[in-house]
This record gives sequence, C-alpha cells and structure tokens, in this order.
Amino acid sequence: MNYETVIGLEVHSHLLTESKMFCSCSADYINAAPNTHVCPVCLGMPGVLPVINQQALEYTVMTALALNCTIPEYTKFDRKNYPYPDLMKGYQISQYDTPISIDGGMDIEVEGQQKRIAITRVHLEEDTAKLLHRHTPEGESYTLMDVNRSGVPLMEIVSEPDLRSPEEARQYLIKLRAILQFLGVSTGNMEDGSFRCDANISIRPLGRTDYAAKVEVKNMNSFRAVYRALEYEEKRQKEVLEAGGTIVQETRGWIEERGVTVSQRSKEYAHDYRYFPEPDLPPMAFSRTWVEELGAKLPELPDARRSRFTQQYGLPVYDASLLTTSKAMADYFEDCIGLTEGPNLEKRTKAVSNWLLGDFTRLLHSTVTDISDCKVTSKHLMEMLDLIEKGTLSGAAAKTVLEDMFSDGKRASEIIAEKGLTQISDEQKIVQVIDEVIAANEQAVADLKKGKERAKTFLVGQVMRLTKGRANASLVNELLKEKLEG
Repeated sequence: MNYETVIGLEVHSHLLTESKMFCSCSADYINAAPNTHVCPVCLGMPGVLPVINQQALEYTVMTALALNCTIPEYTKFDRKNYPYPDLMKGYQISQYDTPISIDGGMDIEVEGQQKRIAITRVHLEEDTAKLLHRHTPEGESYTLMDVNRSGVPLMEIVSEPDLRSPEEARQYLIKLRAILQFLGVSTGNMEDGSFRCDANISIRPLGRTDYAAKVEVKNMNSFRAVYRALEYEEKRQKEVLEAGGTIVQETRGWIEERGVTVSQRSKEYAHDYRYFPEPDLPPMAFSRTWVEELGAKLPELPDARRSRFTQQYGLPVYDASLLTTSKAMADYFEDCIGLTEGPNLEKRTKAVSNWLLGDFTRLLHSTVTDISDCKVTSKHLMEMLDLIEKGTLSGAAAKTVLEDMFSDGKRASEIIAEKGLTQISDEQKIVQVIDEVIAANEQAVADLKKGKERAKTFLVGQVMRLTKGRANASLVNELLKEKLEG
C-alpha cells in the first residue's frame, strides 16, 4: 500500500529578553553557574506573584505578524498542570484557548516548488528548569537540577499538519529560524536549546484525509537530527502497519548515536493538563494602534532580502536564497559588498557569493564556528579577493590562504609572504613545468589529442600540483593548448 506522511511541528524558541518571563532574574543563563539566576518567583516559592514581561509580549506579537497571523483583541495566560520534577511550581504558566495569535502561514520551497504551511498559533509561556542526568563509574544514576532556565520566556509556534516529508519539515525549520533571527527576537540556536522542535508524525493510505494515531518525537537538536528522526519514524510506522500492527499514540525520543526513536511515555491529551485561567495574572486587551506600531517596526525579512539581493546585486535566486537563510551570513555578505567599488560590482558580488557559499561555509561547519565569531573579517576577505583579481594569488592557493586566515586571523598578504604563495604568471617558468608534465604523462597527452577532455583536466591538475597551486590557471590552460597544438 502507498502511504502519505503527515507532519506537524511545535517549535519552542527562547526570546532575547534581558529578564525572565515573570520575574526580574537574568534570562542569560547559558554560561551561568548552576542555580545562580534564581529568585522566589522562578523557584516557585509560596506566596509570590508573577509580573508579565512586556518585551516578551512585543517579540511574540512581532513574530506572529511576520508569520501572517491574526492578533485577537483579547488574550490570557493559563495554568498547565503536570507533575514533572523540572516544573518548580507544579504547573507551567502557558496559554490554552485564547493565545496571543492564530491563523497564520509561512511559505517554504522544496525542489523548486513553493508551498504554504499554515500556522495554528503563536503563544507565550515560561520554560522549565533543566535536569542533568549523571552516571557514576559504579553504575549508579542520579539527577541534578539547574533552575537557571526556569521562567525564561519561551515562544511556541505550532504548525498545522501540512508537511508531507522530512525534507519539508527541515525547510520549514530553516525558514522559521531565519525569520526569528531577522526579527532579532531569538538566537535560533538549536545546539544550546534556544530553538527546539517537537514533531508530530503519522502516516495514512494515499488519498485518505484522516490519519492514524500521531507520534510525538522529541530530543532533536539539529536540522539533520529532525530530518533523520522523521525519516526513521516514517519507515517504522509503515513497517508496523504492513505487519498488521497498530500505531500507538505516544511520545518517542530520538537517540542520535543509534539513529532510532524509542518510546518514552503515552502521549498526553489537552484534558490531561487540567488547564484553567491563571488567577495571578490579568487578562490582556491589545489595542489595534499598539499592534500596528509593532507591525511598522518589523525589519526586512528573509523573503524580502532575497528578492533585493537578486534585483540589487544581480545574484541568482539560488545564491540569494542560501545567503538569506542566516541573518549573520546575509549581513556579512552586504558588509563585503559595501567595501566594493568600481564598474565590476556585479562580477565581484558573484565572486563574494561563491566564496561565502563554498569554502567559507565549509570552514565554518568543519570548525563548528559561528560566523559572528569568525576571525576572517569582511575587510580581510575582500583584500584576499583583490589579490586574486590582481593576479598576486591563484584561486587554488587562495583556498590554503583562507584556511590559515580562519585559524589565526592573519591577513592574506601576510600568509602569502610567509609561505611564498605568490602566483606564478611567468610564462617561461610555467612552460618548464608543462614540459615536465608532458614528458611524464604520455598516455594522458595521447588521450587529449584524441579529444578526451578529462585528460586536459588531469594535465592541468599536474601542473598545479607541481607549482603547489601557484600557477596562473588560465595561463596554464592557454600554454598547454599552444604546446600540444604546436
């Protein structure tokens, strides 16, 4: 039987406020010593009262507007009751039946096709404390609790079950994170838990509109993990149904090391949480003027910036799309372009894009470096491109130079001088190396004369190898052609 996958995502994102959601404790808990950002309110002590963080409200409304949501005139907070040890008060202040926003949508693109994913709601709540599970060498287990995270403003964005594949889910998350970063409301960092995703997935026979019990998948801390977990769960559920089994509504955790999901607990329903209005916080009424003022403060968002990059800089849509998946990368690109002058602006913008999306991104990923912490400034990258254009540095040698710039922060000119990487453009020197390569590779020369282009690529590569990437590549091609045709 052919099945269709149905996926809905619940994204939780920490908001970049200075203080917590309902108290004045610092929300900057990531690198803080355990249990140092706490007070009677976020510890859940008896007799204390919460106070609403207005900045968190504004950030949530701005996000909702960016996601094309409707902002109702009335909203309130609710108590969500569940008995986990990381919940300091024994309940979480969240929102249930009257969230801050409803009925939005966001466009994603997969394999060249655009698709609108409906957003059910964007609401606001507080985060829980953090449990740290430990094991002794003797095999005993224990758990520590860090309360610093308790009460940090947490925005939840819930999609409709409109996603039909793990790849669509990945693209949705990439786009959503970019929007939050462009708004400046969240870091969008999945590694430290500032941007978290729970996925609800089920499958149904193709052509049906109903679906079986849904499974919630947790513990995914990267886009790759979300993709792999959903891919695994998609396959697992099909195998269960084809074997005559039944899908159980449950919560499963993703085990990255093993590449599997495992059952954690039965999935709760809304009535299990015994929601009721938060008696210590007043309902809120939003004036239309206030909402409109927040809408007017929205910055240029990813789609608009992508469109501008294609129009203003003449970039292909593909390049512009990749550059705008991260605000930091888009800003870095424009910093580079701001240092460019002269009539070759369009040519230079494409060169900058190629380097950023190629070797630059590769080095960021391989060194696990955030672009904001990169030692290669936009000024230094542009100086390197200037040296390439002037013929001082070959494209091949520039790759080595960029790696050194990443590791020690030196300028390209310093590295070239230290390592003797100045490009060789002396025809006589290049011809000498070409002669050596021709003499040592008779078969490749014969293949080239028969019209086999791979042989030419091989011979040019040998020249570049012997010159350690310093030879002028276009000159090598030209002189090799003259040599063999002559």
